[in-house]
Amino acid sequence: MDSKLNKDALKALSDKGLNTSVYLEGIQSAKPLTYWDYIQPEALLNLQVQRTDLPDEMVFIVYHQINELLFKMILWEIEQLAFCKKLTAKFFSERLERISRYFDMLSSSFRIMKDGMDLEQYMKFRKTLAPASGFQSAQYRMIEFASTDLINLIDYRFRKTINRNTPFQHAFEHLYWQAAGKNHETGEKSPMIRLFEEKYLDDFIVFMKKYNNKNLWILYKSLSEKEKSDLELLNSMRHFDHTVNVKWVMEHYNTASKYLDGAQKKEKATGGSDWKKYMHPKYQKRTFFPKLWTKNEIENWGKQNLESHEILSNFNQLEI
Repeated sequence: MDSKLNKDALKALSDKGLNTSVYLEGIQSAKPLTYWDYIQPEALLNLQVQRTDLPDEMVFIVYHQINELLFKMILWEIEQLAFCKKLTAKFFSERLERISRYFDMLSSSFRIMKDGMDLEQYMKFRKTLAPASGFQSAQYRMIEFASTDLINLIDYRFRKTINRNTPFQHAFEHLYWQAAGKNHETGEKSPMIRLFEEKYLDDFIVFMKKYNNKNLWILYKSLSEKEKSDLELLNSMRHFDHTVNVKWVMEHYNTASKYLDGAQKKEKATGGSDWKKYMHPKYQKRTFFPKLWTKNEIENWGKQNLESHEILSNFNQLEI
């Protein structure tokens, strides 16, 4: 049995194009792998650089870095779906459940900031951060691009002027979050938006093109009629959509409210945006999969505690 396993292992290495003799000889000289070599904790733990001497700034930095690591995991899962050669409803649902668990963790973790930072300290160190803003998370924007058709991310005021033939650059200028830092009467952009685009615009355009025909909604529509009506998949998609665009956003909104409204005077976000109208889902009613929700659900988007995980028992009530 051991001999067969050895032969199978050697064949697997050979199938990868490796010279098995050289490879095995090299392994004999290799050092044993350790946790610190593999996980690189020293490198990870040296990424936190405070701008002030206020202790709770460390909470703020580490928390956002954890968010970015979770965003990376989410994008990794979406990529597995986008480039799966034989996509099934079962595989689709399993990966969406993974992604939703990451966002569930993100949602519940806001208590770390909401209840874990001193208001006075926060109001001091935040003044050193402008014009930086959590708005400028490139990975989060990529999650949006990879989840749905661009039209669902366009500012509702401009959706009638945008379609699938619209140049990506033009569509980008009318994304819903442009309203957070752009005067649509003059076209003037805030430093927050301008610096963000200087850093990431070219990467965003490439990413938008990559997922134009590979986003989660397009992948869903590519399934057979039988698999598209799979209730487990439909509920996974609804749960993901609601978790990202209502639950997680509202946790962020409520945390920001505690600090910005908790100050003696009303404060703007560090990026200078009208953060309440930008963030609250009831204004833009943004969803990744609008056709998977009833008219009443869309009308009440962000206004009620919608139980997105409830069983969708009647597939025919949706207009897919």
